[in-house]
This record gives sequence, structure tokens and C-alpha cells, in this order.
Amino acid sequence: MRILIANDDGIYSPGLLALAQVAKEFAEVRIYAPDVEQSSMGHAITHSRPLSLRPTPIGSFEAYRVNGTPADCVALGVHMWEKVDLVLSGINLGPNLGNAMWHSGTLAAAKQAALLGLRGIAFSTPTQGSEPDFARLRPYVTRVLEMLIAEPSLCLVNVNLPPEPSGICWAHQSVRHYDGRVVPGQDPMGRQHFWLTVVPVEEVEEGTDRWAVERGLVSMTPLRLDLTDAEALNRLRAPPASR
Repeated sequence: MRILIANDDGIYSPGLLALAQVAKEFAEVRIYAPDVEQSSMGHAITHSRPLSLRPTPIGSFEAYRVNGTPADCVALGVHMWEKVDLVLSGINLGPNLGNAMWHSGTLAAAKQAALLGLRGIAFSTPTQGSEPDFARLRPYVTRVLEMLIAEPSLCLVNVNLPPEPSGICWAHQSVRHYDGRVVPGQDPMGRQHFWLTVVPVEEVEEGTDRWAVERGLVSMTPLRLDLTDAEALNRLRAPPASR
């Protein structure tokens, strides 16, 4: 079995190495990751310039840094390393819960795998102002991989690990609204700049990924690539009621 690992925090992220160390228990591992941080890059693909990759061994792992996005890394890695079985992304330094999935570069790497007909699993964890305790998370990452590798029907899964896990649960995506205000400010030179806020403004819904992580549970959310609103489509396709 071959596992390709990518991320959006960059080739030198401690979460990348932590994930690779667990993955090697299951398969042969190779890393393709961005040369610089690409957080919140979403599913951007580079098409206006050529990409390059450079060997950058990480610990004992064969690894390459790519001057592109997380999705670029997966596309290039799958091209360079034949017969990849599974793509893992992370462990991201910060959660990817609810609506954050839309702009997550971590999840985009896993989605790129699914688009290429492979399986993709994204891992994220809060930082809380300091580096996560990856040794504490490791048994849960191992358990999640044991569970998901045994479920080949799941092509795309988003996993969030709380800082001190006490269990694992299946959860659906939180779809509550976020505060999207633009907050202006000034840099030390007096020049104007802006922050985009990403703070939830509604209560968490029971059974969601946010709900699970707030309660110390590892959330596993199976996803799909089809964004179609099936209920609306069926309603619009229905013949008009007879008069």
C-alpha cells in the first residue's frame, strides 16, 4: 500500500511529520507539500506558470517541496509516484470545521485525491496558542486510519481532532453562519489594512463536527464531491400540479 501525504501549512510543519509517522505503520509513505504556507488557499490550481519540486527529506521520509498549492502537491505527487492508494492531508495547525471546509487548503488536498479517483482524508487540530501535543493525538490518528482504511466506500473524509480527545464519533458538517465582517486597521506605518473575521455567530448544532470537537470527540465527516441540491433539483424538475 502507498500513502501520499500533503498539507497546507508547508513542508516543515510539525503536523506533517506527525501524520507521516503514523501513516508509516500502515504503508509506504511519500510526502509532497508546499514550500511555503498555503493556509485558506482552498482548491486553487496553478495553471499560469510551471511548477517545480525539490527533494527535501523530512526525518526518514522521502519528501518533496512544491512551489504550488495543496491541490497542486497532490496532482503532482500522484503523477510522479505511481499506484498511490490513499492521500492524507495534515495534520493542520488549526481546525477545519463547518463552513471553514469551503476555504480549507488542507481539505482541498484530500478533495484533489477524490477528483483523481483516489481516497482522501484530511486531518486538523486546534492550536490554542501553542503547538499541539501530537504524542497525545497519535493513538487517535492511528484509530481513525484503522477505521477509515477498512471502509473503502468512503472516498473523502474530514477529520478534526480536539486537543485532548476522549473518543471518536461520526458527525455532519456544521452549516451555521459565520461572522464575515471586514475589520479595518492600521499597520505600524499608518497604512490601512483589513482582517476578515471567521468567528461563529450562532449556537452549535448537536451532532455536528463543531459540537463533537467542543466535547472532546474526534469528529469524522464523510463528504462527497457532488454539490447538487438534490431536494431543490427534484422540486424544479417536478411537473406542474394539474389544475
